[in-house]
Amino acid sequence: MGLFDDLVGQEQAVAVLSRAASAAAEVLTGGRGAGMTHAWLFTGPPGSGREEAARAFAAALLCPDGGCGHCDLCHQVLIGSHPDLETVRPQGLSYGVKDTRRLILRAAGAPTLGRWRVVLFEDADRATEGASNALLKAIEEPPPRTVWLLCSPAPDDMMITIRSRCRVVTLRTPTTAAVAHVLATRDGIAPDLAEFAARASGGHIERARRLALDNDVRRRREAVLSIPRTLTGVGDCVAAAEKLVKTAEEEAAAVSSVLNEAETTELRKIYGEGSSGKGLNKGLVRGGAGALKELEERQKSRATRLKRDVIDSALLDLVAFYRDVLAVQLGARVELANADLHHDLTALARASTPEGTLRRVDAIMLCRERLAANVNPQMAVEAMTLSLRRP
Repeated sequence: MGLFDDLVGQEQAVAVLSRAASAAAEVLTGGRGAGMTHAWLFTGPPGSGREEAARAFAAALLCPDGGCGHCDLCHQVLIGSHPDLETVRPQGLSYGVKDTRRLILRAAGAPTLGRWRVVLFEDADRATEGASNALLKAIEEPPPRTVWLLCSPAPDDMMITIRSRCRVVTLRTPTTAAVAHVLATRDGIAPDLAEFAARASGGHIERARRLALDNDVRRRREAVLSIPRTLTGVGDCVAAAEKLVKTAEEEAAAVSSVLNEAETTELRKIYGEGSSGKGLNKGLVRGGAGALKELEERQKSRATRLKRDVIDSALLDLVAFYRDVLAVQLGARVELANADLHHDLTALARASTPEGTLRRVDAIMLCRERLAANVNPQMAVEAMTLSLRRP
């Protein structure tokens, strides 16, 4: 139905959300609304569409037709301008208690248009312990028309007390065929390219779309997947790590610069820079100095997060590569994410053992854990590339 049609390969989740949307409409007319609750937790692996599912459900709650996808209210939800939808996207490495308390105050207001007040909290697992405790209190005693939609990779990433008070909607990774079909039919991508992108992305729909449409994204993937065959010496390991981290820094800087400029310009306007009138410009700019400093700190944190997200994406590509190597070594009849690199897979499979391949996968996963624990990226990646070289 409507916006739910965009959730590829998520039939079970769509059925749950559709029934809940109908139940929510019953509540508005005085009915019991069995199946509707005030707190939801959307979970699933990267690319499964957690945020998309939550946004579609928000539209279903706020649209009189249950999320038709065509009316002005649905359009406002999609672009994030609906007055009763509060979307939270943590920009830094974490989401603090101060921001959470402000969010709770905004969420406590009555709906502007008379239906629901919806809070869509993306990456809710980034909330700090203090923020999670504050969020728990809001979920335990919510206003009658406020609905919380939390998104997290896995239920265990959230405090058990929060998890126990939410209805969990679990999404799965779409199949290659399903993703390829979407790319070909909705984006007009050639079938062969759509199938390659769907397979290489591991079912991550947005990444598959970028792979299919952006040559630079494909080149970066090729560069990452060339790392295993270049690790012939210690110097090569250090160089490969340096290149990977530097590429991540450049990509993060490119994204951050655009966002930072727009945000800084907007903040300066809010505090009156360029305004006329005696004493007006000077006083307001001085008053905004603290806000500008706070913004710069948030921007710095966001840049760090973007850098680590780029590195993590590259590490996941490497995990998929070694998973394919292991499949070749064991003769497993499974779909290879990197079938286009069959020569490299076969060569590495012959030159190593399954045990060695598993140790390399463990080294990559350990690097991801270290990055999540704020270990210096250069040091963490160097340790990983050295482990990849070892037999």
